[in-house]
Amino acid sequence: MNNNYKIKPEDIKDLIHPSGYCYASDKVTIDGLPVGFMYREMSEDEEDSGWRFYSGTETDEYVENEHHFMMFDLNYIANCDPAIIPYLKSKKGTEFERVEGTDKFMEIKD
Repeated sequence: MNNNYKIKPEDIKDLIHPSGYCYASDKVTIDGLPVGFMYREMSEDEEDSGWRFYSGTETDEYVENEHHFMMFDLNYIANCDPAIIPYLKSKKGTEFERVEGTDKFMEIKD
């Protein structure tokens, strides 16, 4: 694992049951920003949780660069920002935005 990641492998705690992998922005995993936006889409395969995590500060140009995102075990992202844990059982197709200044997320409805 890259030494630039926010949490080192030896510091990871089992916060959730094994739930597969997710994709997360470097702004969360390297820069250490909290998750500001997350959504769950249809899984790419059996191991994919469907979760995608962003800080909410990513520009369109940043998001278009695939090198700014990596696949992670969902538990790793829970260690980066434990505030996401209560929402991880949400159904596919849901989106959440962090309520500014809190550890709460509000569901975004279309």
